[in-house]
Amino acid sequence: MLTRLLQNPTPLVVHDPKLTPLQIAFFRALFAGLFLVPILRRRDIRFRPLMPAMVVTFAVMNALFLSAMALGTAANAILLQNSAPFFVFLVSVFVLGEVADRKSLIALLIGMAGMIVIVAGSEDIGGRIDVALMGLGSGITYAFIILCLRAMRDESPQWLIAQNHLGSAFCLALAVCVIWGPTYWFEWLTTPTWRQLLLLSIFGCVQMGLPYWLFARGLRSVSPQEAGAISLLEPLLNPLWAYLISPETDTPPEATWIGGLLILGALAYRYIPGRRASGAPYGAPLA
Repeated sequence: MLTRLLQNPTPLVVHDPKLTPLQIAFFRALFAGLFLVPILRRRDIRFRPLMPAMVVTFAVMNALFLSAMALGTAANAILLQNSAPFFVFLVSVFVLGEVADRKSLIALLIGMAGMIVIVAGSEDIGGRIDVALMGLGSGITYAFIILCLRAMRDESPQWLIAQNHLGSAFCLALAVCVIWGPTYWFEWLTTPTWRQLLLLSIFGCVQMGLPYWLFARGLRSVSPQEAGAISLLEPLLNPLWAYLISPETDTPPEATWIGGLLILGALAYRYIPGRRASGAPYGAPLA
């Protein structure tokens, strides 16, 4: 939703100058990480060999997701990113050697069909299959993040989350400096107006930092099944908010409706009823 506020004319007047997806991803991650720093404790801070790969992947995921959101429809970006549980299932079964249950397999096949429909149907909105692939790439990288969090579940959640956001901001800024040079990098950092920075701080804290922290704390008292079901609200509500703000760019094409219903149906079938399958992760922090 806030991405559209930064792109389209509104009474808030935050669309000028126009920010790139990488700028939005950088500031969103930076403010989210800064929001989490005060709740860190010294004993939380520990290092594991998997952490650098997780942080870099988180930066790539942010860049791909915000690019897919800015260049395509919010519905496509959100739905394709929420394909992550299907990729987690594939890795869990074929790489980690966990037992596949029938319910997960059915959900996987339905969800994969939905992804194919959305990517193939992206030609209906200007032939931007590349944008659809960015959304799919954000889902694949998101799956890796889920697996990393799962592997390091004994570590402090706020430390992992703060590390991901601040590390992502650092990686994005470093990449821009290396690729385009220090002069462009300085302009890139100083382009946002104070109105845009204020909105980006809300974007980072309220839409990223706070939900991650609440999700981690909620898992102490809410079952994984309930958490997985509640997280389905994001792919349902986020495209709706974007449509209300920018109907001219966020009216989903027919392929998105069909593919989205397949993906959401598969996730609902997997998460809401029944018992947890062996080794299958439920729920994930919002991306």
